[in-house]
Amino acid sequence: MDKVDNLIVSELRRNSRVTLSVLASITGLSRVTVRSRIDRLVTNGVILGFTITLKENTQKHPIRGLTMLGIEGAGTERIKRILGGNPAVRAIHATNGKWDLIVETGTETVEELDIVLGDIRRIQGVRDSETNLLLSTQMNIDG
Repeated sequence: MDKVDNLIVSELRRNSRVTLSVLASITGLSRVTVRSRIDRLVTNGVILGFTITLKENTQKHPIRGLTMLGIEGAGTERIKRILGGNPAVRAIHATNGKWDLIVETGTETVEELDIVLGDIRRIQGVRDSETNLLLSTQMNIDG
């Protein structure tokens, strides 16, 4: 992928419905050339698909947070299994640095999130935690 391909992918990530005319204007290429590049990116497996985000999906579980966890000892797998059973947990990410795991959560209310965070903090082996609320999504890269 070159700089033009990266620009096309960036625009498609921002809006998968962007027109070829707009992409041609942004890249300085013809619509036919832009279409050819997109087709090549699909054929080569760089672009696996195009998607939409529905309004109802963005409003489900409107209280969203990222909770960073520090884990004591070798309990990470057990803690991941426990977290995976919590319906408010949307994703669990392994990371490096100060934190061992990042847990994405989503609830209907702040009160529900408070309960979920209390449950997470009480899991044996969770040493530290820090939670940040997601206020708004400025750009949804993954759709």
